[in-house]
Amino acid sequence: MIRMIRRIILWLLALAVLAAAVLAIWGPGLVERRLNPVAMPAGGWPVSPQADALHQRLVIGDWHSDALLWDRDLLDHARRGHVDVPRLAAGNVAVQVFTTVTKSPRGQNYGHNSAQAPDNVTPLFIGQLRSPASWFSLKERALVQAAALRAAAERAPDRLMLIRSAQDLQTLLAARRNGARTVGAILGAEGAHPLEGEIANLQVLYGAGFRLLGLTHFFDNQLGGSLHGDGGAAGLTRFGRQVVEEMMAKRMIIDLAHASPQMVRDVLAIPGTRPILSHTGIRSHCPSPRNLDDALLKAIAERGGLVGIGYWGDVVCGDTPADIARAIRAAVALLGEDHVSLGSDFDGSVGVPFDAAHLAALTQALLDQGLSEQQIAKIMGGNMMGYLARML
Repeated sequence: MIRMIRRIILWLLALAVLAAAVLAIWGPGLVERRLNPVAMPAGGWPVSPQADALHQRLVIGDWHSDALLWDRDLLDHARRGHVDVPRLAAGNVAVQVFTTVTKSPRGQNYGHNSAQAPDNVTPLFIGQLRSPASWFSLKERALVQAAALRAAAERAPDRLMLIRSAQDLQTLLAARRNGARTVGAILGAEGAHPLEGEIANLQVLYGAGFRLLGLTHFFDNQLGGSLHGDGGAAGLTRFGRQVVEEMMAKRMIIDLAHASPQMVRDVLAIPGTRPILSHTGIRSHCPSPRNLDDALLKAIAERGGLVGIGYWGDVVCGDTPADIARAIRAAVALLGEDHVSLGSDFDGSVGVPFDAAHLAALTQALLDQGLSEQQIAKIMGGNMMGYLARML
């Protein structure tokens, strides 16, 4: 009897190990395929020779991708999600901001989320078998994703370059003018909660390569209120102001995506701030609770900041390249052509009409909307490159 019990226990342990292996190997991929679909017709969206030729001449930049969350090797062409280095190169993208996602509340929505809600990212990291330290610390969770990006750049410096300074940016752009297809990567954070309430951790993140920081995400944190937090009314805290001022001293980029209206106003009231809003839509064009009021976007533009237009239906009120282009045209009408850029939210648990490799479909759509080649060059990357050259 004892021998039989031992045998049953061994079989149960073996089944548990097998189940854990199956979860680690296939589970995260299944989750990503469900959360990051691409609604592209067979054969892709039509792109004319004129649009394709223009697209290949552009210097393209995008403010927001969450690809690091999914623990894929960015150097490999993946069969899921939206972004990796081969697809960025195929889409002629010069600079991509990669943001680290560290916490996402269960039942995440655009209306109201509690910071105390169960977290979606913790089980994902456990299922991906990432470093156990990252299971229990938001700071470590950000650093693990940062290390993955740095390791990819070190393994293939001719394909991927981490941008830490304006000089790095100029080096990349000069190489691309001479025929290189290297993709520049800027490291950012989706919300500043990895600071864990300690200003000293800003230097830790900076040392790890972070140059962009979103202040909040889908919940209120130590820096202040989220657009989707407990009421959406809280502004910048004293700690939040300290972080913003230290970011300015380090020439880091302040991202107001997901910030509450009051936090936006509080940041803009600090002398010298020049923030961006990395991924959004235009409220007067698409009345979504995800989109800030037009007046706040205009205030960001008036301070010399940029607004990145996203690619998913909730912010552009449609699911085609033409819908994104219409949102961009609305942004140009509201803010002026010098303050509009791209903020895809690729791999951010959203569905999009194309992945990074098929970005020429957007160039076609912008031409179809009547934008000039000069305007398209600014929106697709010229504005972003100018801003980075001044701010990094």
